[in-house]
Amino acid sequence: MEARPVIEARDLTKHYGATVGLEGLNLEVARGEVFGFLGPNGAGKTTMIRLLLDLIRPTRGTARLFGCPASDPGVRGRVGYLPGELVLDARLTGNRTLRFFDSLRPAASGARTVRRRGELCERLGLGAGELGRRVRDYSRGMKQKLGLIAALQHDPDLLVLDEPTSGLDPLVRETVFELMGETRRRGKTVFHSSHVLSEVDRTCSRVGLVRDGKLLQLLRIDDVRRTSRRRMVVRFAGLAPTAELDLPGVELVEQDGGRVELRISGELDPLLAVLARHSVHDLTFPEPNLEEAFIELYRPEAGGAP
Repeated sequence: MEARPVIEARDLTKHYGATVGLEGLNLEVARGEVFGFLGPNGAGKTTMIRLLLDLIRPTRGTARLFGCPASDPGVRGRVGYLPGELVLDARLTGNRTLRFFDSLRPAASGARTVRRRGELCERLGLGAGELGRRVRDYSRGMKQKLGLIAALQHDPDLLVLDEPTSGLDPLVRETVFELMGETRRRGKTVFHSSHVLSEVDRTCSRVGLVRDGKLLQLLRIDDVRRTSRRRMVVRFAGLAPTAELDLPGVELVEQDGGRVELRISGELDPLLAVLARHSVHDLTFPEPNLEEAFIELYRPEAGGAP
């Protein structure tokens, strides 16, 4: 493992006149990490990516990739990028599009890249017939697949994905998640920008929450689960004793006869004492829902977004 972070941002700031795109962001992303950059639309996610890729220049601060300034041409061949608003030349076929993007890299395409391209096309469902058609005839999902293949075909050390599953059907999304996991296991780094909370649960080990151009929190996914309000599902032998379950820190979410779903933010002992007085058939703690957990973190009292 390389000691130096793959991505380093120090006081990274971008103003568009009076509009703040990004303000004073400090961040490090390590080799072999799938990092989620999470926030609502307009939060500053795309500005951050464009600064990292030297597509725009900062008002203040620095961005470095692999220990080099983001403006260093030498780092570009090590990066694969899928933009959130993918624009392709409608006149080219899918095959010519992929070869064109490969030709922009410093190193000439070799047999390994060609094999990798073929594997990706097969896994993402772009066959020879589709690749021989002009991009103008592609659906939105087909264009997104083509963009993913272009970003992955040269096996980059850093994969930057801006809303990578946009326009894809559920089965293809699963394939994208698999590819991201494989990238991480091979020691590569993924920077995954998204506004879809459930996606970071599938892909990321750590996430940065951003709003209004400011980084609110850096969190490990496991920590988010541990600190989120726990859910408990209890199945009683008879009717649920709902009156006794009215305890501090215990919220009754749903009841169906003897089955109750509870959300717990306080100590468990008082609740367990109630349960011990009744016949309980089953008691489970479902895996925390990250979408609910992140919404809690964004609440004003948590210092996040409303």
